[in-house]
Amino acid sequence: MICIQCSLNAKYKCPTCRQPYCSVGCYKLHKENPCSAPTLVTELKNNVVHNAVEYEYPTEDTVPIEKLLLLEKSAEVKKCLENPYLREVLELLDKSSHPDALIKEYMIEPIFTEFADACLKVVQPRSDCE
Repeated sequence: MICIQCSLNAKYKCPTCRQPYCSVGCYKLHKENPCSAPTLVTELKNNVVHNAVEYEYPTEDTVPIEKLLLLEKSAEVKKCLENPYLREVLELLDKSSHPDALIKEYMIEPIFTEFADACLKVVQPRSDCE
């Protein structure tokens, strides 16, 4: 539950579930009930359902949300994500202020290129690019 103050000017977010809170008191109240990290797919689904996701600056390379949601069902993507090293790399990319430089570095890693290829197969099947 979020207090009115939190909904108006929340400066902080729970490190686990990303729910906003405005003070230590609100955070302690929030922590009385266990929380869990939301999955990206769950967040995307919730946003799509509420029509809240709109790309601010879409380009010709922008992947539609519907295609991104298909990643959840890909056995190949799931298999890649079983690798703890790849998950660590993806977390570093997510937290990086310059992910493009890191992606160039990681593209020489076989597990990362395997993951990227698996994602591309889902969002851009061969029939789309021919």
